[in-house]
Amino acid sequence: MKDARHEARRRAALSAVCVVLAGVAGCASVPRVSPIVGQAASAERPQIVGSRGPLSGVQVKTLISRLTVEPGDNAVLRRHLAIEQAVAESPLVAGQTTHLLRDGPATFRAMFAAIRAAKNSLNLEYFIFEDVESDGVHLGDLLVAKRQEGVAVNVIYDSYGSGDTPKAFFDRLREAGVNVVEFNPINPLKAKKGYSLNDRDHRKILVADGATAIVGGVNLSTTYQPNSMGKSGNIDGQPAAHWRDTDLEITGPAVEQLQALFADHWREQHGPPLDNPTLSPSPPTPGGAVVRIIGSSPDHAVPRYYVTVISQIRSAEKSVTASAAYFVPTADEMEALTGAARRGVDVRLLLPDRSDSPLSIAVGHSHYAALLKAGVKIYETHDLVLHSKTVVIDGVWSVVGSSNFDHRSVIFNDEVDAVVLGSDTAEELEAMFADDQRAARAVDLSAWNRRSLAARIKERYARVWQKLL
Repeated sequence: MKDARHEARRRAALSAVCVVLAGVAGCASVPRVSPIVGQAASAERPQIVGSRGPLSGVQVKTLISRLTVEPGDNAVLRRHLAIEQAVAESPLVAGQTTHLLRDGPATFRAMFAAIRAAKNSLNLEYFIFEDVESDGVHLGDLLVAKRQEGVAVNVIYDSYGSGDTPKAFFDRLREAGVNVVEFNPINPLKAKKGYSLNDRDHRKILVADGATAIVGGVNLSTTYQPNSMGKSGNIDGQPAAHWRDTDLEITGPAVEQLQALFADHWREQHGPPLDNPTLSPSPPTPGGAVVRIIGSSPDHAVPRYYVTVISQIRSAEKSVTASAAYFVPTADEMEALTGAARRGVDVRLLLPDRSDSPLSIAVGHSHYAALLKAGVKIYETHDLVLHSKTVVIDGVWSVVGSSNFDHRSVIFNDEVDAVVLGSDTAEELEAMFADDQRAARAVDLSAWNRRSLAARIKERYARVWQKLL
């Protein structure tokens, strides 16, 4: 079996380079966001954009009544809409249709269906880009076939995340006429926008014909296939396990925001002229969801997703459920989670008990006692590798994306996340969380306090490196 180079090794290598080049103290640090969050908490009036421009107060009220199941949730949703608007640097957009993709195989089927249906253009941007397979069909074969049909196919892959993908795969795509761009090449002589090894494109985006998009935590990685042979397919020294991940399919005007993020990266990386330069979405079938796309980048002084999720957790009134692949929380995230639990909010975390990043597991463990004492409920998965990144608050605010509860997503990575306002998507995610919770193990504080001295030492060691994870 091919020797896998896992995310733990990628993270360790990047961290080592950061230490060598600048020293730990010289690496970027997580900004505190309390002043911005305080401003968001005082927001009162949500502003939402429809297909014909901003909605009126009456239209917003009517929309809110349609987005909630219980009448009492109207005020809760209005508050979350207002907070979301207060921290937004992209508009809240009404008229979306969303479909939850609960795992990797479901996501691959949706991806391949969207690719097959494309008539004009396909834009794909992924941290890990491998020749994945779905129902016996390989991605490379499908993309080449679409290009031969005259569909414009444009690909951005992260140089480091896709470092083990055979060069021949990308060469074949290029020879077929696919435009392929390597994000922040590892080789400094090939750098496009200033060399930065740590700044990685962790986004996962597929856009077909400017009208349908798939976004979330699922890489184009053979991890999600049975008997995976890809670089991220297994964890060293452990039996192969199912990888659990989540994506969201979106149709509607918000797809234009994903198109814009793709185009920005394409220009920044000096990609060739696009075969189909028209990035505006085609007219969609109106849906009921309100969506905001968040594109985070180390170029931003204030991390957009980071501020958004902390604002919403601090404003939670009833519940917070979150699944996190790499739980390396910042000080602000810890304060938000423990503060919500102490004021009576039902806070539940679904976290992995095994990972391709053992240090992140150890850092997460080092925070368990504080979280449990505050009243946060923690559930650890087993017999699978949890890789999903989802949050649901008060049954009306949801997010699915690529951002982890870790420092690297705040400091170094370009990320993408889709915020959905409304009960329908929240209920789907909460049902998925409940299914996962039933299969997970609850962490008990008294039992946790009896863990071994060796485990505690490992946690202390891991905390030294948490700002680089």
